[in-house]
Amino acid sequence: KGTIHLFRKSQRSLVGKLTHEFRLVAADRRSWKILLFGAINLMCIGFLLMWCSSTNSIALTAYTYLTIFDLFSLITCLISYWVMMKKPSPVYSFGFERFEVLAVFASTVLAQLGALFILKESAERFLEQPEIHTGRLLVGTFVALFFNLFTMLSIRNKPFAYVSEAASTSWLQEHVADLSRSICGIIPGLSSIFLPRMNPFVLIDIAGALALCITYMLIEINNYYAVDTASAIAIALMTFGTMYPMSVYSGKVLLQTTPPHVFGQLDKLLREVSTLDGVLEVRNEHFWTLGFGNLAGSVHVRIRRDANEQMVLAHVTNRLYALVSTLTVQIFKDDWIRPTLSSVPIANNMLNLSDHHIIPMPSLKAADNLNPVTSTPAKPSSPPPEFSFNTPGKNVNPVILLNTQTRPYGLGLNHGSTPYSSVINQGFGIPGMGATQGFRTGFTNVPSRYGTNTRGQPRP
Repeated sequence: KGTIHLFRKSQRSLVGKLTHEFRLVAADRRSWKILLFGAINLMCIGFLLMWCSSTNSIALTAYTYLTIFDLFSLITCLISYWVMMKKPSPVYSFGFERFEVLAVFASTVLAQLGALFILKESAERFLEQPEIHTGRLLVGTFVALFFNLFTMLSIRNKPFAYVSEAASTSWLQEHVADLSRSICGIIPGLSSIFLPRMNPFVLIDIAGALALCITYMLIEINNYYAVDTASAIAIALMTFGTMYPMSVYSGKVLLQTTPPHVFGQLDKLLREVSTLDGVLEVRNEHFWTLGFGNLAGSVHVRIRRDANEQMVLAHVTNRLYALVSTLTVQIFKDDWIRPTLSSVPIANNMLNLSDHHIIPMPSLKAADNLNPVTSTPAKPSSPPPEFSFNTPGKNVNPVILLNTQTRPYGLGLNHGSTPYSSVINQGFGIPGMGATQGFRTGFTNVPSRYGTNTRGQPRP
C-alpha cells in the first residue's frame, strides 16, 4: 500500500500531451479545412509513390517530394493556429511564436535533404540508365500539379507567406523576373501576375511540371531515357535553390540575430533616445526577432541623478515601442565615486591621537619598481598617471595635521588657514634648493609663521 497524495497532479506522457494539444487545435473550425487537405495530401502521396515505382521515373519521384513538402506546410499552418491559441507561460515567457519558426526551418531543411537524395540517386542512374515507362508519368504529373497549386492557393499559410516575402530571392525567381520584365514590356497587363516576383512555391510547381512534360515528350518520341535523370536533377536543384534562402532566414531568427532591414530604423530611434532629457548613455542594446514580424529587445539607460526614472522610462518606451513590440528597459542612475578618508593607529610615543588626524597613504611598492625622482612605477608597459595628488615618495611617513579647529564636514580635515606647528616628514630634496622643501607629499623644515626661519628668527 502506497501513500495517497490528494492534490498531486497526474503526470502525462508525451503522447498524452500531444493528443491534448491536437484536440485543442481540432476544436477550432478553421483547422478543419487544414485537416481535410492533409488527409487528401496523404492519399495523393500514396498514389504518386506507387506510380513512381511503376514508371521507374526518378523525375516523378523528385516532383512527389514537393507534395510531401506541402504536407509539412499544412502541419506548419496547424502549429500557427496552435500558437495563436496558447498564452505565455512561466517557462515560455515570450510566448510560443518560435515554434512556427522552428517548423518552417525544419520543413525547408527536410525538403533540401530530399533534393540531395535525388541528386545522389541521379548520379547513380547516369552510370546505368534504366528504362522508363510513360504510361502514368503524365497522369501523375498533372495530379501532383493540380493538388499542389490548389493547396497553396486555397489555404493562407501565414508563416510561409511571411518567409517567402522576407527572405532573399532564389536564382529561379531572379531568372523568371528577368523574363517577366521582357514579357510585361510587350503585354503590360501581365505585370500584376509576374511582377515584382512570383510566389516561389507556385513557381517551382509550374517549373517542375514543365520539366516532366518535356521528359514525357522526349521519351515518347526518341526513347531518350537519360532526360528523366536530367529532369530529376533540374527539379532537385530548383527545390534546393528555393528552400535555401528560407532556411537561412528562419535560421537567423532562431539564432536571435537583428534583422538587417531594421538597422537604420533602430539606429535612428536610439539616437533619439540618447537625446532625451536626463539620459546620459544608452548601452547594452540587443534587438532580435522573436517570431515572424515580432521584434523583441532590451536596453540599459543611464540617467542623471536628479532625473525622474518613470518619466524617462515612459519616453524611452514610447520611442522604441513603434518598432519593438516586446521591450525591456532597465533604468539606473549615475553613481559618483566619493573617496573616503579613514584613520590609522599611531604609536603613543609619537603623537597624541586625540589632537591629530592622519591622512593614510597608499602602500609602497618594492624599491626596484619605483623611480627615485617621480616615485611612480617605472615599468615601460604602464601608462603615465594623469593625476598624482597625494602620491607618496620613497620611505615617506604619513602627514600629521594639528587638530586645532572643528571638523564641519566630518572628513577628518581641518579647514581654514591653520599654521603648521610641526610636520614630520622625510623626502628627497631637490638639488640646488637645499633641504627646505620635500617632493610632492610633504615639506621638511617648514616655518611656523611666514617670514621666519626654522628657529623663529627673522629672515635677512
